[in-house]
Amino acid sequence: MNRLALVRMLSLLTLLALVFSACGGQPAPAPVQAPAEAPAAPEAAKPAEAPAAEAPAAEAPAAEAPAVSKYKEAPELAALVKDGKLPPVDERLPESPLVVTPVDKVGKYGGTWRTALKGGQDDAWLTRTIGYDYLVRWDPEWKEVIPDVAESWTVNSEATEYTFKLRKGMKWSDGKPFTADDIAFYFNDVLNNKELTPSVGGSFAAGGEYAVAEKIDDVTVKIVFAAPNGLFLQRNATPDGQSPVQFQAEYCKQFHKDYADPAKLEQLIKDNQAEDWIKLFQIKCSSVPGTPINARWQNVDLPVISAWVLKTPSATKDPTKAERNPYYWKVDTEGNQLPYLDGIYYEYIEDLNVLALKAAAGEIDMMDRHIATNANKPVFVDNMEKGEYGFFETIPSSMNGMVISLNLTHKDPQLRAIFQNPDFRKGLSHALNRQEMIDVLWVGQGEPWQLAPRPTSPFYNETLAKQYTEYDVAKANEYLDKALPNKGADGMRLMPDGKPLAFTLEISNTGKEWMDAGPMIQKYWKAVGVDMTPKVEDRALLYTRKDANEFDAMVWGGDGGLDVILEPRWYFPYSGESQFGELWQYWFNGDSRGEEPPEATKQQMDLYNQIKATGDAAKQDEMMKQILEIAQEQFYAIGIALPANGYGIVRNNFKNVPASMPGAWLYPNPGPTRPEQYFLDK
Repeated sequence: MNRLALVRMLSLLTLLALVFSACGGQPAPAPVQAPAEAPAAPEAAKPAEAPAAEAPAAEAPAAEAPAVSKYKEAPELAALVKDGKLPPVDERLPESPLVVTPVDKVGKYGGTWRTALKGGQDDAWLTRTIGYDYLVRWDPEWKEVIPDVAESWTVNSEATEYTFKLRKGMKWSDGKPFTADDIAFYFNDVLNNKELTPSVGGSFAAGGEYAVAEKIDDVTVKIVFAAPNGLFLQRNATPDGQSPVQFQAEYCKQFHKDYADPAKLEQLIKDNQAEDWIKLFQIKCSSVPGTPINARWQNVDLPVISAWVLKTPSATKDPTKAERNPYYWKVDTEGNQLPYLDGIYYEYIEDLNVLALKAAAGEIDMMDRHIATNANKPVFVDNMEKGEYGFFETIPSSMNGMVISLNLTHKDPQLRAIFQNPDFRKGLSHALNRQEMIDVLWVGQGEPWQLAPRPTSPFYNETLAKQYTEYDVAKANEYLDKALPNKGADGMRLMPDGKPLAFTLEISNTGKEWMDAGPMIQKYWKAVGVDMTPKVEDRALLYTRKDANEFDAMVWGGDGGLDVILEPRWYFPYSGESQFGELWQYWFNGDSRGEEPPEATKQQMDLYNQIKATGDAAKQDEMMKQILEIAQEQFYAIGIALPANGYGIVRNNFKNVPASMPGAWLYPNPGPTRPEQYFLDK
């Protein structure tokens, strides 16, 4: 080769290198909304190998072609990569991203999901839409726990050690690595820091101690309990699972006394007008107990692992906006990085009637929370065509639309004795005309039901569900005569001391059906000689009185119809939501305000402790059935009606929303249906 030919060849190679460098090392994306098609990912969740690059047609020897990405990404992210403002998608995804199978079809990139928050502190809807990415998750049908952040896990035979294998190369929304250090920080430096977490309890404690974390390597972490915790995996698939994946160690250590430079920490405390380092840490990384302050939704600087990242905080009267997380660690079956939607727009709404009107006008893309009432449905049906939307079905976990709890641990000894008498409760139950209540309050939707698992639950118990639901005034009087045989001249029943029986039924102002039910119940019970006065009040006041054990009776909803083991509040005095036995649940949970319950109730508590002490699902199920059998005998509280299936609104062009999904807080719908694969088909 002569000198001139050599110079020409070197010049051509240099020109080719400059062209590839300007393109960021990969071809520029096509300017279309739909993700480019890619080979289907194999079952092992690894993307197909990229096709071989074509050799450039040139006289000179072939130059080395830039690597073709294994994955595809949103056009806006590809543009940032091209401009050098973002690493290539292959570098942003973990080695084994989680592969999501779309509900209907592979989606298109672009668009914003329009929805709303009730007031500025509707954290539950944020959790349900962008807050469901945990170590593990529920499958969409709510049948089992499946991998999420953790690729896999192992559990020892005693259910005291849980070892999680994380996704190598996974990143936070700020591009920092997500590793075992972040999980360990939460367990060891937040839960087990007495200043941040002064009391022990909840899903991540056993044997009177919080679990501790042991880092095996960057992608392996072992969670160790002092005693068996057989429900740990299931609890991590509920909203409880948010905490272990919320604390990026590198970010949160700057607010933690054990890690931060003292002078810098003191300055941060002053800058943020915090009382001390504890309050600073809470407002930046966790939450402030007893207040609406929650860093997950209000500190937009807190790194996250969710599909969308908040760009404006919640808890204000301004809209809350979320944008795509460029480091989200999931792809679809054709190798397209999720999410499809560019963002979510949460409008601030105070008046639920206004929200319903917006939904009927087609201004809400997908939502069920706050709007899916029986009263609203006829309006939605009438406006379906004009609003260009349809319905999806929600199968409620709730087993009762309204529960009446007499206070079985009442401070007044005489009222306590009356309320604890099962004949009194049975008589009140038979006095209720449930079918009339269903027709009036729930537009005929539902059926008479006590506090029992739903018919589709493996724990369904027909006797428990139907006992004492028959409307029979004669039978009601028969039971009540056993409990309080004496009556005054007005026909109203007298207590053992000769004074008229009279008590108040407290009702939260958050439920229209409940408020309307008060006078109906009053009428039914007056007909059998029981004087009850309904009292509607603010929810916060009602809960304050409940927690202090200062109420006669109250009305609430009936959770635990499908999530029976995880939410047994109505089957025995399990938590603060077991309103029929506040002092008994305090005793069960080690609260000094507690009072030792009857033997049958203690037997249920012992059985539940055994459930928590084993990882054997079959044994857990058998013991739960025993708890329900005892609940049938004890008849702690009075149910009214099994709720009918619910619904939600979805715009016709808003795709990949399942036609049906469970509806529950412990299955925080629509989260488990994977909103990251929803898309707008424009």
